[in-house]
Amino acid sequence: MSINNLTLVKRLLISSALIFMPMKLVAASLVTDQVFAPSSFWYTPIPNIVPLHPNSSGFLSDFIRQKNTYYGTVSINTFKYASPVYNADLSLRKVKVTQWDCQNKGSLDTSLAEQWAEVPIPSYAKPADGTDAEMTIYQASTDTLWEFWKTRQVNGQWQACWGGRIQHASLSDGVFNTYYGTTATSLPFLGGQITAEELQRGEIKHAIGISLVETESSKVFSWPAHRSDGFNPNNVPNRIPEGLRFRLDPKVNVDALNMHPVGKIIAKAAQKYGFVVWDKAGAITLRAQNPYSYTALSKPNPYEALYAGSPGYKILENFPWDKLQFLPMDYGKPK
Repeated sequence: MSINNLTLVKRLLISSALIFMPMKLVAASLVTDQVFAPSSFWYTPIPNIVPLHPNSSGFLSDFIRQKNTYYGTVSINTFKYASPVYNADLSLRKVKVTQWDCQNKGSLDTSLAEQWAEVPIPSYAKPADGTDAEMTIYQASTDTLWEFWKTRQVNGQWQACWGGRIQHASLSDGVFNTYYGTTATSLPFLGGQITAEELQRGEIKHAIGISLVETESSKVFSWPAHRSDGFNPNNVPNRIPEGLRFRLDPKVNVDALNMHPVGKIIAKAAQKYGFVVWDKAGAITLRAQNPYSYTALSKPNPYEALYAGSPGYKILENFPWDKLQFLPMDYGKPK
């Protein structure tokens, strides 16, 4: 049998197996499990035994200080400061997204204009609430991801102040090139946001992005971050660099914690894949995929059932933040 025929037989066998696969097994695999390369840091579990940053205890102290100082909790953003993600069909007409100079820089980025020349934005798409107005477009059929910041429509024309595009996403490391992308670190929302489908499944299979209030100087950042907006002019000690990864101690028995069920799902992912500092905010926050991803399609807001009446700032109540472990600078960076 020729190689081509053998390949065809294998594909037919796989397709037949999928047809008879139990529904629960099929449903267990989600788009967000592997948008980027399988080797991406987003999907790489942290070993139970791993060297820690030499200042792990100092970083922990500052994390707890920030949590206590800024609202006393770690919240989950949903409608505001969390990006909706619109999965674009191949048949969608592509439109041009233009850049507007929201920061009054006096110039526009020519490369960004090329990245946004043809974007398949659904007619029902709308950006997040809040001043950042984030929006993500993902087209699996072309393996392409677009991200927008301060997104708006003017006379029917889409505009955004900043963002970027990742082509060949399934082969990429899961970070925007150089200084593109919406977060201060160039880490894409689609990598580190929590989705309703993941919570419904009961498992998150990737690292989780987290925003802090005060971070180390922008000159000091850790891979996988490509940049930082940190600010520490007085060289205050123990400030956490953007891009740094940390996790919940894997020895913690999460099932025994008095936590919201959604909080336990997040805690288990924090043990296996950890958090990565991807931005700054007015409070320590995680991001859930914006409900507009669902309601724009006339579907119900899934978080109402998942949260069972609890507000976003209550989901992580009783999370053992004092059991965090901070990893070394550039942890996991390919050599």
